[in-house]
Amino acid sequence: MSRVKRAKIHLKKRHTIRRATKGYRWGRKKTIRLGKTAMLKAGQHAFRDRKKKKRNFRQLWQIRINAAVREHGLTYSKFINLLNKKKIGLDRKVLADLAMNNPQIFAKIVEAVK
Repeated sequence: MSRVKRAKIHLKKRHTIRRATKGYRWGRKKTIRLGKTAMLKAGQHAFRDRKKKKRNFRQLWQIRINAAVREHGLTYSKFINLLNKKKIGLDRKVLADLAMNNPQIFAKIVEAVK
């Protein structure tokens, strides 16, 4: 049976870890042992924060809508309730964008809901 040399695969694994940890601080970018754990942790944080990003944007949209609606004498919860009752199918992202960039159109929507 022929002898198996694993140096090529071993070096390739180390090379991928080093490439993934490029830009990290201190020994996490140089040493394989620290780099491997740093890479795994970074992956966990990235996965978690992709979900968190959606939450954060929804919060931001709610705050913007609330600020714009209060100028017209309503609160956020009442406004959303009236939107649902009138069956106006605009989502929070679009409403927040309208409130920021096109206040005249947003005012028309608020008047239609009242």
